[in-house]
Amino acid sequence: MKRIQGQLVRAKVIGAAITMTLLAWPGLTHGYGLTGVGGSLGYANPEDLDGTTALGVHAVLEQQGTRVHLDPNMHYWHVNGVSDVSPNMDLTYHFRPEDRWTPYLGGGVGMNFVHNRRIERDKSDLGVNAIAGLRFPASAGKYFLEGRYTASELSQVSLATGITFHAR
Repeated sequence: MKRIQGQLVRAKVIGAAITMTLLAWPGLTHGYGLTGVGGSLGYANPEDLDGTTALGVHAVLEQQGTRVHLDPNMHYWHVNGVSDVSPNMDLTYHFRPEDRWTPYLGGGVGMNFVHNRRIERDKSDLGVNAIAGLRFPASAGKYFLEGRYTASELSQVSLATGITFHAR
């Protein structure tokens, strides 16, 4: 059991280090600035488990004059003795200007840190995300409705709504 916990801690540290390195890498995010932070609440349906409430936090990095956004985020759900914490790095393309409602599509990668209390097993694996959503401007920020599919060892579908508050 201690060996599994040690491996999980190492995987989390490695995943966090990779994410921070990618965000800090000169040129990769050159010209992108933080424009918003926020949260989401939704419904997740992990493969072979019941559906459950999902919580998320995110940031939005934009380059002025472009409709491509970098969206680092983290999601959490818990159901049937199984929980998942997943830090992700997603990229989205918004089809209309910032001050208008807009559909968007995107994708990304993330780590899934799954803990199964029923069999006392922790597991981590890479996931690939596909995203589609609608964003609506408001005075406090931007509201959104988003669907997400994560292909991983424990694949999942989710639908969430949330808000991104202006950072500048």
